[in-house]
Amino acid sequence: MSTFEKTNLNRVKRIPKRGHYDKATIYPIIDEALICHVGLIHEGMPVVIPTIHARIGDDILIHGASTSRLMNNSGEGNSVCITITHLDGLVLARSAFNHSMNYRSAVLYGQGSFISDNDEKTSALEAFTEKLVPGRWNDARQPSAKELKATHVVKIPINLASAKVRTGDPGDDKPDYELDVWAGVIPMRTIFGKIIPDPALKNGIELPAYIQEYADSKS
Repeated sequence: MSTFEKTNLNRVKRIPKRGHYDKATIYPIIDEALICHVGLIHEGMPVVIPTIHARIGDDILIHGASTSRLMNNSGEGNSVCITITHLDGLVLARSAFNHSMNYRSAVLYGQGSFISDNDEKTSALEAFTEKLVPGRWNDARQPSAKELKATHVVKIPINLASAKVRTGDPGDDKPDYELDVWAGVIPMRTIFGKIIPDPALKNGIELPAYIQEYADSKS
């Protein structure tokens, strides 16, 4: 199935023309993001926690310490809501009321379960590492048995999802187009700064080419 069902839970109600339900739109939003926010109910209270994530197929993966309330709540099969947003530009209209932002956002719903198999858990941790910097997994020391035991990995099948996307110019009221006020879009994007080596690096360790290439691609 390439498109998620529309329900009262995931349907975009405000400006529905901006809503998208197809995986071709939603999954790139997930994959480009380095962080997501996971909403859950903990001891009767709503909680939203930022965390890194990865996607394998139709599953979202999150990980953390075995003592984490996020891990234990989501891994026990409770419903979670995951949100991701990319800000692409500030939209300056002629009227204050019509100012906006260009963005791509996704809202995902599902119930998680713990990954207990060590091979599958290791593959998930590889996905997290490769998401941060492609090529890093094979360069860094991989998790020990003790580290695997201390880490929970939760797999959350995406049961429902929707995206909301705004692009383009300001949308002013017709009379406001006659105002002597500048209007337009200030584009935005995430870039990396200058790479800073660890002061504790052993002598002779050079910056790997894959890291430099990845940083250059985001600069």
